[in-house]
Amino acid sequence: MKVAVVGATGLVGTRMLQVLEERNFPVTELIPVASEKSIGRKVTFQGKEWTVVSADDAIAMKPAVALFSAGGSTSAELAPKFAAVGCRVIDNSSHWRMDPTKKLVVPEINGDVLTKDDYIIANPNCSTIQMVLPLAPLHKALGIKRIVVSTYQSVTGAGYRAINQMNTERTGAEWGTYDAKFPYPIDQNILPHIDVFEDNGYTKEEMKMVNETKKILRDDSISVTATTVRVPVQGGHSESVNIEFCKDFTLDQVRELMAGMPGVTIQDDVKNNVYPMPLFAWGKDDVFVGRIRRDETVPYGINLWCVSDNIRKGAATNAVQIAQLLLEKGIIG
Repeated sequence: MKVAVVGATGLVGTRMLQVLEERNFPVTELIPVASEKSIGRKVTFQGKEWTVVSADDAIAMKPAVALFSAGGSTSAELAPKFAAVGCRVIDNSSHWRMDPTKKLVVPEINGDVLTKDDYIIANPNCSTIQMVLPLAPLHKALGIKRIVVSTYQSVTGAGYRAINQMNTERTGAEWGTYDAKFPYPIDQNILPHIDVFEDNGYTKEEMKMVNETKKILRDDSISVTATTVRVPVQGGHSESVNIEFCKDFTLDQVRELMAGMPGVTIQDDVKNNVYPMPLFAWGKDDVFVGRIRRDETVPYGINLWCVSDNIRKGAATNAVQIAQLLLEKGIIG
């Protein structure tokens, strides 16, 4: 099977290659695609070197599936061109997520929506994926009325330039003397600002979580409000989530429901200081959930803490899982 990775030299693209290899996806020919300055570079996959090509050359090769991680404007331009030659595009940018004609997929939750008619499939926002995965079984059993989420997002979510900024600041470099991804220093700092601010005062990242949650869980009645924050952590996003349900529950029931969800691991033993942390979630595919406790201010509410590797389940792994699902359904292959 010919498989293209668009943005193959980027942070998520390189992880996509790694996950494809780990999961033994049946790649017979890899087609790495990157910007013009990277054409001709070599990437290693399955012990072999593959040459980075242009998007036009990749389209002419008619891959069966293309994993995109190259930004919204690139996806807007190129995804339809790949789709036009019969390629299934799985796009990691935000461009197609809220398009009513495109599916927004977390395979464990709503993989059933995929059909042979889907040529451009949206991969959700990293913060949304890690929140909805443990919440989906709770919504099915108890009905979610309202979600209040605050995120603590690592610099890997903003790419290599953000990582370099933080590492440069940790050498003591003076602000203004180095290339900065963020409008302020990130080391020894916290930025309540991810993506651009919209007219309602929320950032685009916050509104992604609001709108994508409703689409993935297939319920517009859920109230969602979010505050997304960048923290000086190398990798792994963390979230404090407050959920209000429509009916009563026991905490054992809540834990059992989440533990039964594929891809969710419960780490919740506060007596022994066991709770999720990004330091230990990095490099793993699961969403880790802990600090599960009642919200004593409402009749049917809980608070929880969840952590996930934003580059894996939040991006690369989820995209590869979508490709695997297309294979299982006989849509590709």
